[in-house]
Amino acid sequence: MTQPRRSFQIGTGLFILLGFAALAYLATQTTSVANYREGDSYALKARFSNIGQLKLRAPIKIAGVRIGSVRSIRLDTTTLEAVVELAIDTRFRELPDDSSAAIFTSGLLGDQYVGIKPGGSPDMFKDGDEVVLTQSSMQLEDLIGKFLVGGGDSAKPKNDASPAASPPSPDPAGVPR
Repeated sequence: MTQPRRSFQIGTGLFILLGFAALAYLATQTTSVANYREGDSYALKARFSNIGQLKLRAPIKIAGVRIGSVRSIRLDTTTLEAVVELAIDTRFRELPDDSSAAIFTSGLLGDQYVGIKPGGSPDMFKDGDEVVLTQSSMQLEDLIGKFLVGGGDSAKPKNDASPAASPPSPDPAGVPR
């Protein structure tokens, strides 16, 4: 009776260890720890009025492809804006200087990242330049508040007082159309 009980305990222990290993793998793959590589890069700065939950080492992406990471975040005490320093991999040196940066969320409740939309300027960013066109993070709480309070146009009732909504008028012979 001791032999089957002992193998059951070993099997349970192995199952628990595999579960912890799977959790550790998922934790590193879903956070900014995965794919983090600090190689040759150049710095760009971007100012945002609200960065939400953006963190150090958050990815910077163009078309979903990681091109760098957030190097530092600080508050400008004069303008009270968040100044985010972006470390862009030198392989992506050909980034037009009229490109825009926005803060997005991966999935519904995922980590935030900086998305860059390339512009069309023939001039390229240089080390230390600032991204002028920025869009702050959309806060889930603000969106829910707008929906509940009815701040959006979609929550307003439609006014169907157009001629098409009025009852049909009779034609000159007195027969409704």
